[in-house]
This record gives sequence, C-alpha cells and structure tokens, in this order.
Amino acid sequence: MSVKFDISFAKSAKIDGGLAIQLKLAGDGPAAGAADVDPAGIVARAAEIGKFSGKAMTTLDIIAPQSSPADRLVVLGLGKADALTAYDWLKAGGVAAAAVKSMSKVTIFADAPGLQVGGEQVAGLALGMLLRSYSFDAFKTKKQDDEEKAPKTVKVTIVTGEHAAAKKAFAESEAIAGGVTLARELVNLPPNALGPVEFADRARDLEKLGVDVEILTEKEMKKLGMGALLGVAQGSARPPRLAIMQWKGGKTKDAPVAFVGKGVVFDTGGISIKPGAGMEDMKGDMGGAAAVIGLMHTLAARKAKVNAVGILGLVENMPDGNAQRPGDIVTTMSGQTIEIINTDAEGRLVLADALWYCNDRFKPRFMINLATLTGAIVVALGNLHAGLFSNDDALAGQLSAVGEVTGEKLWRMPLGKDYDKLIDSKFADMKNTGGRQAGSITAAQLLKRFVGETPWAHLDIAGTAMNSPANEINQSWGSGYGVRLLDELVRAHYEA
Repeated sequence: MSVKFDISFAKSAKIDGGLAIQLKLAGDGPAAGAADVDPAGIVARAAEIGKFSGKAMTTLDIIAPQSSPADRLVVLGLGKADALTAYDWLKAGGVAAAAVKSMSKVTIFADAPGLQVGGEQVAGLALGMLLRSYSFDAFKTKKQDDEEKAPKTVKVTIVTGEHAAAKKAFAESEAIAGGVTLARELVNLPPNALGPVEFADRARDLEKLGVDVEILTEKEMKKLGMGALLGVAQGSARPPRLAIMQWKGGKTKDAPVAFVGKGVVFDTGGISIKPGAGMEDMKGDMGGAAAVIGLMHTLAARKAKVNAVGILGLVENMPDGNAQRPGDIVTTMSGQTIEIINTDAEGRLVLADALWYCNDRFKPRFMINLATLTGAIVVALGNLHAGLFSNDDALAGQLSAVGEVTGEKLWRMPLGKDYDKLIDSKFADMKNTGGRQAGSITAAQLLKRFVGETPWAHLDIAGTAMNSPANEINQSWGSGYGVRLLDELVRAHYEA
C-alpha cells in the first residue's frame, strides 16, 4: 500500500511518542536531537553493542528507549561529511521512509552535529521520502495483513535550523516527486489500461498546470507525411497519437528546449514478433514518453522559468493482417525513405517523425529524445547507466554532469560515419537496422539523420526505465528514470 507522507518543517518539536529519527555522521560524535530524544544517552551504548558507526545509509533501531519521550529511535548514518552529495540526501530520505514501518507520527532531526545543513539538503531528504513511498498496487484486490495495519498517512516533522529555507525548497521537491510518480505510474500500468489514446489523455491533464497541449490524430499525421510513425501503428486496432505539450515559463522570444519520448505502449515486435518469454515487460516500452510527460509535469508544477516543448509519439506495435512487413519502404515527414528490415526496430521510426516535426516547427535550442530503444544497450551497460549519444559535446557534457548529481547516470557512446554506413539501404535512403553488431549505435545513427544541425542527444534508457534494481528511493518496477535528470539539466543550465 502506498503511504502518504504529510511533511512539515520546524525549528523544534515536542516529542510525544511515535518515531524519532536522528541523523548522524560517521565516528564517535553525537546524533542530531540527542538532548530531545535521548536524555539517558542510550544511543552510544546501543551503537557500541551493535557495532554501529554511522556508516552511510546504515541504521540503528531502538525500541522503547529508556527515558525517551519517543516510542522508537532510529539513528541514520550519513557517512563522512566531506563525502555527502545531493543524491546521498535523497538516499537518506529513502532509508528514513523505509524505517517508518507502522508508525503514524515521525520526527526527524536533520542537523547532525559537525555538519553544515542547508535548506536544499533537507528538502532533498524529504524528496527521498516521497520517492521511496510510491508503490503500484491499484490492481490488487487482496491486501496483506500488515498492509492493512499500516497507516495511510504519516505525519512527518523535520526539525532543522533551516526550516524556512527547507520549506521553500520543498515546494520544488514536491513538483519533482509528482513528475517521477507520474512517469512510474504510466510505465507500471497494464497495456489494456494504457493505449495511445489514454496516454494522450494523460497529457491533456497537464493543462490543469498551465501546459498548452495539442493532440494530433492519424488524420493530421497523415497530412504531415509521418509515414514512419504511422507504419508502426497500422497493425494495431488502437489508433496512434502525437501529443505536443508546451510550457511557456520563459521570455516570449526565447527558443524552447525540447524533449521527445518514444511511446510504444506495447511492443509485440510486429511481424518480426518477439519471443513469448518476457513479452509482458513490453508494456514498459513507452518509458521514454513517460519520462517526458513526467518532466513536463515537474517544470509546470514548479513554474520553471523556461520555454519547454515535450512531444510524445504514441503507438502500439501489433502483428495483424494490416501490419507493415519486412521489406516495406516508408516515407518519413522529412521526405527521406526507410526500408523496414525488422518490424521490431520500431521505436526509431516513431522518433524519426517526431524529431523532425519538433525541429521543423519549434526550432528549439536543443532536442533530447528518450527511448527504451535497444536491448543492445542493456548488454553494453546493464541497468546502471543509460546510453548517451549526441552530436554536441557541450550538451553531452552537461547531461553527463547532471547525471552524476542526480544519480541517473549516463555513459557516452560513439557516433561516426563508419557506423552510419551500416544503415545504408540498397532500396531506400536507409534501413531501420544495421544488424546485431553495434545495434545501439546504428539506431542512434538513424535518429541523427532527422535532427539536422540542432544540438541533440539520444538517451537509450532500455536498461534503466523499467525492471531496474530496487534502491533507497525506488521500489517500483517502473523507475521514472529521466525526470530528475532532465529537470536538473534545465535548472542548472537553461532557466532564465
């Protein structure tokens, strides 16, 4: 069951039962709030017995502590002060959230002795709690006994001398949490509940936050000549959609930053059908579009001072009698033609038209597309990094740097003329796959043919958007990867 944290910030708090969490640096020093919740000094003795040293993300749990006004004490280790990063504060929040268990009232003492704590760090701690609290159980009709006993709302008070600054920063943290949660929810939804039309309706919902939204149907896309995107969709009974979202938070004259997401709501592989084992995971093949809509939610909710465009190419790839075949040749909106070698290499076809449309209409400062594009990137990088391909060193550098800050890490992969030759076709301008070798690179080379001279980056998130390993801030199958990464990119480099 998802737990809702009602978080507030205060200079001090009166403890009357409940859980008290004390942050502590590594070493022999005291934990935060010791005078308030540990008058008998039992933490030091418990730490000695339990060999607890304050190592990062470790906890010491004390039930019914002697002489304490709290029912439980949890001491949460932060490690060494000089090693703490912004991402560590998120992780600490996740560990704190996991420690809550059945408690309905929690007080967190954030100002660990020996550590200079600011409002941003405390807001990061709170954000980590919100991210950890998400779970997807909408379709479960039977609850476990312990879930039934768990409180639905937990009141959390974070005690810090920077309470005013933390409260102000937390407004943006809530916007980020909302965007990540939206992305996770969409990836987790079953494919019978989320088709292209339903996904487009979710984009429409952003109008409540002030986002301008347009939805193109197959009729409008046909007029625009989007033969690549429509070719993927033609085998499905569910019609495609192109969702265009605009957030106008910058100056009118400023060119927008642009984000394009692959939204294949379910991918059978089409006529080149995938093996049956694990095909259920292909409900997550819209992880790129989920990240883009989550990002647009975040930018609008926190009133980002930037003009931003988000475009979602929404299709379903099915193998009926009308489906495109290997050997077909489609004409893209750009006029370039693509020979279909494998109908399971469909995401790049969707993105080809969406990228061209974005560039042609909006003339953006840059374009970044996100896609669960290739299994080859999972072979290369596993699920610890997403693949980064770019025609612009400055943009690639910015993305890599913010990936280190947010913990959503990227690894840059090569592009080049020799790789580009691998997708030349005998019968068309290009073919949609260059074979098994360098599969992620040749997919990126195809996309590069549709971006012109505009600074562009392609993020292959096949290993990070879904079925990624659980960690301190995410226990969900859908991770929401990319929302925090791109929000930080905008915040650090592109807001007015």
